[in-house]
Amino acid sequence: QVQLVESGGGLVQAGGSLRLSCAASGIIFGIRTMGWYRQAPGKQRELVASSSSGGSTNYADSVKGRFAISRDNAKNTVYLQMNRLKPEDTAVYYCQVRSLVDYWGQGTQVTVSS
Repeated sequence: QVQLVESGGGLVQAGGSLRLSCAASGIIFGIRTMGWYRQAPGKQRELVASSSSGGSTNYADSVKGRFAISRDNAKNTVYLQMNRLKPEDTAVYYCQVRSLVDYWGQGTQVTVSS
């Protein structure tokens, strides 16, 4: 049974930091990409950052220089370090793991107050 367990969301003031974690288990075939998406109220889900098995990373323009994605392949865990948070970063953040199919976490709320 595949499980993606997210943690680390919460309420923070603008300018603060949070670190999200997502631990994947039960995925039999090789994990390729691990990443984070977010969805704000009334908006479409968007890519925040992704990390390939080869080590390349990709970021949304809005978070470049503030967020950093990393992964621990031995633990099948991906992290998102979020610094200098802004109110517009407020959203539900979802972990995504791509193997033969895409798996999604349950989402964790990040709220940035001004």
